[in-house]
Amino acid sequence: MSGTTLGPLTNPRRVTAMTSLVANACKTVAKVAAGSERIGNFGNFFAPTVLTDVPLDADVFNEEPFGPVAAIRGFDKLEDAIAEANRLPYGLAAYAFTSVFKTVHMLSQSLEVGMLWINQPATPWAEMPFGGVKDSGYGSEGGPEALDAYLVTKSVTVMVS
Repeated sequence: MSGTTLGPLTNPRRVTAMTSLVANACKTVAKVAAGSERIGNFGNFFAPTVLTDVPLDADVFNEEPFGPVAAIRGFDKLEDAIAEANRLPYGLAAYAFTSVFKTVHMLSQSLEVGMLWINQPATPWAEMPFGGVKDSGYGSEGGPEALDAYLVTKSVTVMVS
């Protein structure tokens, strides 16, 4: 991956976690298509990793990796992919690539995530809410929605006779 730049992970525990996730997936039928190892002996660097043929019970499909590991698994029906994405108690972000607007609509209505990027990498902006749902966070940072936690909404009705 010449010419690619990737910064370090947040701490040594993340390098250990990435190593463990890759080893766990490879204990079964998963294959390493790229990466899978720590880079160097200094710092918290881990090679961008792609795993294929990963079984659904592998740890990488059941935990939030928070590292450069992408596990790939195919689905025959979009509904099955959505069900798998929503199966876990996490919902930070999702990415999809499609040229079919019906699929865009279905994904945007069905995926239980705080952020969804379609046909693009993550592009957070200050005016866009950033946050997850379920066990991936409560509330949002950024955008006008970030102010909600500081506001008290009050409904007042008066009947005058």
